[in-house]
Amino acid sequence: MRMPKHTAKLVREKVENIAADPYGDHPNATKLQGREGYRLRVGDWRVIYQVQDKELLILVLKVASRGEVYR
Repeated sequence: MRMPKHTAKLVREKVENIAADPYGDHPNATKLQGREGYRLRVGDWRVIYQVQDKELLILVLKVASRGEVYR
């Protein structure tokens, strides 16, 4: 499934907001259970990411639709 352009722009904006303040309060972002990282929900799309403290680096691991992201 291909991501619509407007959704891709929104995902990019939300990831940039998280990168600017990784430990701030971000709606629709929650810590994953059973594995490292966080999940950001943008409509029917999910972004799985990790925050690497020593480098202040946001590592986006996967961007996929809701049904595919956890596979």
